[in-house]
Amino acid sequence: YTAVKTRQGESLIKKSIRQLTGELDPDRFWQIHRGTIVNAGVIDAVHRSFGGRLVLTLTGLPEKLPVSKSYAHLFRQM
Repeated sequence: YTAVKTRQGESLIKKSIRQLTGELDPDRFWQIHRGTIVNAGVIDAVHRSFGGRLVLTLTGLPEKLPVSKSYAHLFRQM
């Protein structure tokens, strides 16, 4: 199962992250961690933490999402 968060709420779907990644548009949805995919259109800011790791904030959400080193290359152009 995978938890999917939208502005309308949160749901569980019967798909793995790997399956979901294969079905989503890679220009619009970016995997930022082994268990996290985000809609690139709602990325509000990208920051470096005190430890030098990248952290995202999404529009309208207070939580900060860590970006793993494996996916940091997505943010070099930003």
